[in-house]
Parts: sequence; C-alpha cells; structure tokens
Amino acid sequence: MLTDLNIKNIAIIDTLHVAFGPGLNVLTGETGAGKSIIVDAVSLLMGGRASSELIRSGAEEATVEAVFDLNGRPELQTFLAENGIEGDGELLVKRFVARTGKNRIFLNGGLATLGVLTEVAHRCINIYGQHEAQTLLKPDNHLLLFDDFAGCTALRQEYGNLYARYRQAERELAELDEGERERERRIDLLSFQSTEIADTRLQAGEEEELERERQLLVHAERLMGAAQGAYELLYGGDAPLLGLLKGAASGIGEVTALDPRLAPVRESLESAYLQLEDTALTLRDYAGRIEADPARLQQLDDRLDLIGRLKKKYAPTVQELLAFKEAIDSELAQLGSVAAARGELESRLAELGRCMAEQGSRLSAARREAAGVLGKAMAREMADLAMPHAIFAVSFDELGEPRSTGLERVEFLFSPNPGEPPRPLARIASGGELSRLMLALKQLHPESDVPTLVFDEVDTGIGGATSALVGQKLKRVAAGQQVLCITHLPQVAAFADRHYRVGKGQDEGRTVTRVALLSAEQRIAEVARMLGGVTITDTTREHARELIEEAERHAS
Repeated sequence: MLTDLNIKNIAIIDTLHVAFGPGLNVLTGETGAGKSIIVDAVSLLMGGRASSELIRSGAEEATVEAVFDLNGRPELQTFLAENGIEGDGELLVKRFVARTGKNRIFLNGGLATLGVLTEVAHRCINIYGQHEAQTLLKPDNHLLLFDDFAGCTALRQEYGNLYARYRQAERELAELDEGERERERRIDLLSFQSTEIADTRLQAGEEEELERERQLLVHAERLMGAAQGAYELLYGGDAPLLGLLKGAASGIGEVTALDPRLAPVRESLESAYLQLEDTALTLRDYAGRIEADPARLQQLDDRLDLIGRLKKKYAPTVQELLAFKEAIDSELAQLGSVAAARGELESRLAELGRCMAEQGSRLSAARREAAGVLGKAMAREMADLAMPHAIFAVSFDELGEPRSTGLERVEFLFSPNPGEPPRPLARIASGGELSRLMLALKQLHPESDVPTLVFDEVDTGIGGATSALVGQKLKRVAAGQQVLCITHLPQVAAFADRHYRVGKGQDEGRTVTRVALLSAEQRIAEVARMLGGVTITDTTREHARELIEEAERHAS
C-alpha cells in the first residue's frame, strides 16, 4: 500500500507530506483547495505526462515521491526482483520534472525509464476518476477484469499455457521447413565428402609407408651402386678386403705359438672377417633386390598426390581425415532422422491444437455464461450508485485466429440513459461514471492484484441515500485493498478510516496547499462543514456525529 506521499513545487503545493494508512483514506476540502493536484501528482508516479506547466511558479523543478509497503505482496516483490529493482519489502518511487525537460525517474534509488515506471506503478496503484480511469479506458483490460469476476482466471491460464506450447511447436515446425532446403544441401555436401574419403580406403599410417617406399624407388640406382661398390671392396676385385683380412688372420695365427700374447689379435681378426663376410653377403642380397620400377613409382606418386589433395581440402593429417569422416557420417545420420522428427512434431502440433481448441471452447462457454450474471449484478450496483437506468453489457468479438487470452475479444458496453443502446464504455462514459462503474466492479469482485486504488470524485452527480451506499461500497472495497477517495459528500466521508482535510493557506504572501490528518473531533467539524457550508450550528455538528456513528455501525 501507499504509506507516504511527498510533493514539492507542483501547482500551488510548495512542500507537502501525507502519510496514508490501510483501509479507506478520505480527502475532503473546499473546491480549489488542491485535492485534484494530489491526484495529478499520483498520476505522475504512474507514468503520466510530465508537463512543465505543473511546476510551481518560481521553481525550476518539481518532485513527487512515494513509498509503497509491499509486505504481504510477494508477487510484487518478485516482479521487482526480476526487473533488477532491489528492495526489502518497500518501493520508493521518485520523479523529477524540470523546466529544462531533463526529467528523471528513480526506483529504490536507481535510475529507471518511463516505461519501467509505468509498468511497476500500475502494479501498485490505480486511479479511477474524472480524468484518469486507466483500466476501464483501455478495452484490453476489460478481459482481465471480466475473467476475474467470472472466475475464469485459472481456465485462461491453462489455455494460455497450451497456446504458448502450440506456438512454440509451430515455430519449431516453421524452422524445420525453412531449413529443409539447407538440410538437403548439407546432406548432398556431406555425402559427397564422405564418399570421396571412403573411396580412397585410407589406412592409418599408410602415408608414412608410401613415403618410405617412394624414397627407395626414387634413389634405387644410387642405393644399388653403393651396395654393389661396398660388396666389391669386400669380396671382389684383385685384392678384396676380406681376402687381405683373411691373410692377416692366417699370418698372425702362424706366429701365435711363438708368442701367445698374439692370440687375442688373431681372434679379433677372425671375428672381423666373419662379420664383414656377413655384411658382404647382406650387401649382395640387398643389391639384388633393388631395382628401378617407374610404374610403381608413378603409382606411389598418384596415391600420395590423392592423399595430399584430401588433406588440403579436409584435414592436415590422415588421422584427422579419418576423424573428419566419422564426424560427417554422424551428422548425416542426424540429418537423416529429421524426417522422423518432423512427423513427431506434426503429431504433437495436432494434439496441442486439439487440446487448445477444447480448452478455448470451455473458456468461451464459461465467459458467455458469466456475461449475463455480470450484467444483472452491475444493474443492481449501478442503481445503488444513482444510475438506475444504466445498462452494462459484455460484448464478445470472435477472433480470426486464437490468441493467448482465448478465442474472443471482450469489451464492456455501457448506456447511461434509457432508450439508448449500449456502446463501447471507453468512448461514452464520463469520468464520474467510470469511477462509479469501477467501484461497482470492485464491489462485485473486490480481490485485486493492485494494492492501492484511488477514486477521484466517485460521488459526482449523486446525493441523498445513494451517497451513503457509495460510502458503504468504498468501505467494503477498502477491507481488502487500500482506498484513497476524494469526495465532496459527507455521507461518504463518514465511512473514512482516516480522514484528511485539504486546505489553502498563505505563506509569505503566496497560496499554498496543506493536508491535515483529522482527529475524531476534527472529523466531526469537517463533516459538519460539508453538511452545512459556511455556518456550522450545533444541530449540524450533531448531524455530522450521527453520520459518522451510523457509518461505524454499518462497517462493524
């Protein structure tokens, strides 16, 4: 609820602080005292137009500040937290209006945009009056108000959930259809790549083996010449090395008997001979196997060239080429399953559409059944509010396609005069009529997500016994929500839980507005003033006391 309101430099208000309480807060005072200025200030807090004309003469900037107690309103605290507005069960709204046009908005100390202010404030407070009946002036709000009365909120939420799931399935299917051409193109590309790699029958380590074989073929003559030359040195020619080594070993062997110390030398020579003989034979065999093979070399070059082209296109190594093929084969398998997924999605969409249509029909039936009930109930309430011949009706306009709120658009129709057909309420109802209609609606369905309601001169055009009925209705609404009511009727003021008098005074030669919370005796005096005008007699004062006591009996 609204606990504190500070206004500075707006119209004839220089500095004003009002502390409001729960229940019915009534503001009264002479015409022109500044009651409407207070409503204008609250309107600024709700995102209303900030005109420099509102700024008090001689001031460069006007300020409106309000404190809302959000305890017991967890949904509002959650909403603020989700929008990055920190707070501990309290909301401080401050708006500055400057002649320069550099207006500023703060929510709990942080700068905010006008859009955020509007969204936040309309969850905290609503004004219904001569100039600002935001809810009823917007046909889009009629459906929510009507569903609250009809008890269709849960049905609408269930339908909305189905609608959201249906639209999501539609988007998924559309994305699938939009991607079909791209999917086919992707399948063609991946299939070609997979086949191109598969046709080469690549093996891990193959490239290294081919390179080694190619190296041998490219240098076959040189390798053969080196092997044969070494063999000739060891075994061929007129003085082969092995022959010389064998002779040296024999010569040393002949004298070993003379000096046994030469025995190791002989053994070394014999061992060297045997090793070199094996080496010579190996060289001979090696040279015999080496041969130039231009055809095989060409095959190797072609194979390596093919592998090189694949590496250049897809991956830097054969191992990575093989991994790349596995990846594209996996993607091909996934793309191939899209057709099955599409079938499942179409089935899900059809089932959601059927469920949505059934839920929408149930919602529509409940709404149409409640429309007649609301019309009759509003007729009784309007009769109590000095509109005995007024007609209130609910219009249903079937939509071309479903929306998140149902299968139809709802708008309130109103006829204030007998013989006139009901027309869109937002276009023909006066400010006073709007206030009384909203009061009637709140009377029929007092629960609301908005904790504070402001009724501005809801009693316009009524008097007598009807005035007391208006007070009773306001009192009942105030049992569940905080109500601020500006009134000229003593019968309404008598029902106040807190009564404020708005008056004008002089301060240093300038007119200023002051607001005072009245004591019990002051309340009697103010109600007496409202009853008797300038001259207040003992009889008028006693009448005022009786009004207040009677109102208290009705409230108890």
